[in-house]
Amino acid sequence: MIHVTTKIMRSTTRDNNPIDGPTALRYSGPPMFRLVPVLCVLSFVSSSAETPVAAFLDSHCVECHDPDVKKGGLDLASLTFDPANSTWIKVFERVRDGEMPPKKKSQPETAEKDLFLTALREPLLKADAADIAAKGRVRSRRLTRVEYEHTMHDLLGIDIPLKTLLPEDRATRGFETVADGQQLSHHQLARYLDVADLALSDAFDRAAKGDAIYAKQHTPEMLIKNRGGNYRGPELRNGESITWPIGLQFFGRTPTWVPASGWYRITLRGVRGINPTSDGAVWGTLRSGHCESNAPLLYMIGLIEATPTSRDMTFEAWIEENHRLELRPNDGTRKNAPTGAKGGNVSFSGRNLEKQGFSGIAHRGIDIKRIYPITNDIDVRKKLFGGDGLEALKAENLDKLVSRFATRAFRRPVTEAQSAPYREIAAKSLAEGDSLTESLRAAYRAILCSPRFLTFIEAPGPLDDHAIASRLSFALWCSMPDQELLELANQNKLHDPQTLAQQVERLLSHTKAKRFIASFTDQWLKLSQIDFTTPDMRLFRDFDPVLQESMLQETRAYFAEMLSRDLSITHLIDSDFAFLNGRLARHYAGDNQTMRSSNKEKKRQSETLPVSWSDSLTVSAPKPGDGLQKVTLASQSKRGGLITQGAILKVTADGTSTSPVVRGVFVNERILGNHIPPPPPGIPAIEPDIRGATSIRDQLDKHRNNESCASCHQTIDPPGFALENYDPVGLWRSAYGQNGKGAKINPTGTTPEGEAFTDLATWKKLYTQHHEHLARAFAEQFLTYSTGAPPRFSDESALDEISNTTNLRAIIREVILSEVFRRK
Repeated sequence: MIHVTTKIMRSTTRDNNPIDGPTALRYSGPPMFRLVPVLCVLSFVSSSAETPVAAFLDSHCVECHDPDVKKGGLDLASLTFDPANSTWIKVFERVRDGEMPPKKKSQPETAEKDLFLTALREPLLKADAADIAAKGRVRSRRLTRVEYEHTMHDLLGIDIPLKTLLPEDRATRGFETVADGQQLSHHQLARYLDVADLALSDAFDRAAKGDAIYAKQHTPEMLIKNRGGNYRGPELRNGESITWPIGLQFFGRTPTWVPASGWYRITLRGVRGINPTSDGAVWGTLRSGHCESNAPLLYMIGLIEATPTSRDMTFEAWIEENHRLELRPNDGTRKNAPTGAKGGNVSFSGRNLEKQGFSGIAHRGIDIKRIYPITNDIDVRKKLFGGDGLEALKAENLDKLVSRFATRAFRRPVTEAQSAPYREIAAKSLAEGDSLTESLRAAYRAILCSPRFLTFIEAPGPLDDHAIASRLSFALWCSMPDQELLELANQNKLHDPQTLAQQVERLLSHTKAKRFIASFTDQWLKLSQIDFTTPDMRLFRDFDPVLQESMLQETRAYFAEMLSRDLSITHLIDSDFAFLNGRLARHYAGDNQTMRSSNKEKKRQSETLPVSWSDSLTVSAPKPGDGLQKVTLASQSKRGGLITQGAILKVTADGTSTSPVVRGVFVNERILGNHIPPPPPGIPAIEPDIRGATSIRDQLDKHRNNESCASCHQTIDPPGFALENYDPVGLWRSAYGQNGKGAKINPTGTTPEGEAFTDLATWKKLYTQHHEHLARAFAEQFLTYSTGAPPRFSDESALDEISNTTNLRAIIREVILSEVFRRK
């Protein structure tokens, strides 16, 4: 800590009484007498800088931030300089970014402001650098539950889900990987111990008994068994099993129970759509569950896109023991068929739903086969016992096997002393009469509960090669380093920038990079919160599970495209392409009248719209049956970029209404790189008028008149205003309220830099011209995610340099090559 000097400073009060030394720190007299206490507070600054820093604060800050006024809870007159206190960095940043002094106040001259920032920057940099040198910029970090699951899969060769068995990780600064938000309590350790037991049981069972085999073909005739009371199954017609859009819960369930929990390959034979929609397909869902009212939870397996041309469709999914499949049409734009019976039953007798115009999904049977997607039982034995498999399981090899497993689990070579406790556990277990397998398992269990496995072992200063290998692998694969990375670490080659850059490219090109795409977008873009709210079905009757799953797929596919093709970072804001399937394209393509017309009229339109409905959205419609596909957007399209995608618009709304504040904070923090502090105490939240009679913009105008709120809202509100034309499910609108009869939406605004925009298109144009801001913002997000700590004050110069890189994949590479990434 840098302390305030204790030299005696003399000043006078109004009564000409002297104020000596430290007493001046608490002085709260009128502004004309505040220069001396400010000088005392800031006496850490060199004598040459003392006057301009103190003069700046006295002229522009202290009047509003003294013990009497204390706006925003900040009292500069009583604030001592402590490098660990982030307040001084916030003062620096808010002056640097033009947020302070407020726009309504007298503004400093450029030279005066620069002199203040230069004088304040030097001690802050020195203090931050000293703290990092002593403690590291990243505190002790443990594996997140996603990282734990992938690591256990790669370490043991198992494939059972583990994430949901562990306590949820708390996100800090948007990411679960941030060390400051993590905990490792006794309760959590107990859960890790339980999960380790489960994982080892599965691995050792497969090694000893081999992989279980299961395969069964379910014909259409077999799928209509148990047609007694409460029948919710398909219709059998002309050798096909047909499910219809019947609104009963669990309609479409089938007698396809699986005998054990595991991964299964499900093949639907000869799938075809009956009475497809305007996009050329009947959309449905395939889910698993008990499908009973006492256990209603269903798990998504995949989307069914049934076209008039029959074809086989294959899915792979984890299914719990005694769960079965539910297959049903699930398109919110299509009308439901009547049940044909009373009392919650379904009957198809004496009616032809196809001729009545209802959409259905037909198929000729379901094949279910047990699979092992990570690896087979032979490789599991190698992971547990080495290359010789079970033949290596001998008493004389016990120490060797334990040390080998510890080396793999700890992601670095282990010394004799480090492996000794685990070897002793195995030896003691064997001496007490346990089998070789039980003894080995006891040692492995202890290894998997060791801090060397659960946490990242990093010493302050430059990371060693094995720490670099781990940080790189967990950043891009969410798992432990593979053999190639470990060998390079053993040879001390990962400090070579060229070698490290090659490994970045290798890892990003590997299939395991899909884990990074899912994990990073789940946290960065809040995609994991897609289920957090459910759209109000009275307002958004067309929203359905197919649409929500399609939105998730769209955003992940778009980010994967940016990554694989190393596209410009400006594609976060705008682009001339999108990833759509027919259902999502049909959702986006409707105009304001269609979206807000009556439910009956919408049903009629969705059934009669020609294929050319997509002309205002895409150059050509997505091809039926091809699922999610890259399409070129029409010039007049209101889509393009990441921020107008349905998943983003949904997670930034509450299911009923939208708020420019919520979306504005999201875009600022996640895309533009502007950290938004929490609102001052006592400031009430703004509740949108769900009737639409009053626009939220009018409410915000009153809110912004509060000086404590205005400085932040000049940054928060502009992107929120620009996106306000999108409703909670991502549809374009021109007015609030049901049927668009409420207040008109005003998407105009002014950016914090003073640039005016008239709508989303002009807002996009402004920000796509500033790729360096977008590059820096993304670099900050990836740096936080990959290292476990947000950028520090002394990281600024490295980020400034990275911001000159324009493409996404290159930004990731430059972050990893930076000294910031390669230090604790």
